[in-house]
Amino acid sequence: MRVALFVTCVNDALYPRTGVAVVRLLERLGVTVDFPAAQSCCGQPQYNTGYRHETEPLMRRTAEAFAEYAYVVTPSGSCAAMIREHYPRIGGKAAAEGRGTALAEAARSLAPRVYELTEFLVDVLGVTDVGAYFPHTVTYHPSCHGLRALGLGDRPRRLLAAVKGLELIELPGAEECCGFGGTFAVKNPDVSAAMGGDKIGNARATGAEVLCGADNSCLAHLDGLLRRAGAPLRALHLAEILAATEEEPLR
Repeated sequence: MRVALFVTCVNDALYPRTGVAVVRLLERLGVTVDFPAAQSCCGQPQYNTGYRHETEPLMRRTAEAFAEYAYVVTPSGSCAAMIREHYPRIGGKAAAEGRGTALAEAARSLAPRVYELTEFLVDVLGVTDVGAYFPHTVTYHPSCHGLRALGLGDRPRRLLAAVKGLELIELPGAEECCGFGGTFAVKNPDVSAAMGGDKIGNARATGAEVLCGADNSCLAHLDGLLRRAGAPLRALHLAEILAATEEEPLR
């Protein structure tokens, strides 16, 4: 099976290790991974800030970059949700404004082929035990887009529970938002920080060594709060845990 990796802006710029981990993990499971160099931002920051028309060139570029792939895998629930939920809306509005159906058709083609990483592992590959080894205590934060927009449910937790050596500890108030919300954190910093403070307080109370998530944007927010608090808890993307093995442990 051949798939395309949609690494996303945040991972490309700040967390390249997550992209490397996804490739390692998928190749270990027998998947051939391509990285279309034409990929860019999906347009989520622009769209969330109200700039729908400015989002359209990025939407068009994304659809063209992944046109030939049956599966597009991304380690970001928010970017997957942007394509699957909002691209069709953008295309529909462009058509309603009399600007043709090309964007709607691009969205209709691309959206069903985009999978968040845990969806792809569980639903397409049919695996929960990926052969990972991570001898640490971990608590899992489900990000809002994965939880509410994509309906990931227990897929991430099932994958973590199957990791050899890992002890999964339930996070109190897990379904509460961490306060990041993309541009929300910029426009409402005090509210964002307060929500994040509640989240890291709950995470620290578990006694876990690692706060795991499937969206590095949310983890960047929480990691910053943890560092400012001087907390020993480490924020880590789920892909990096799943990529670790006894032969090649996480470093």
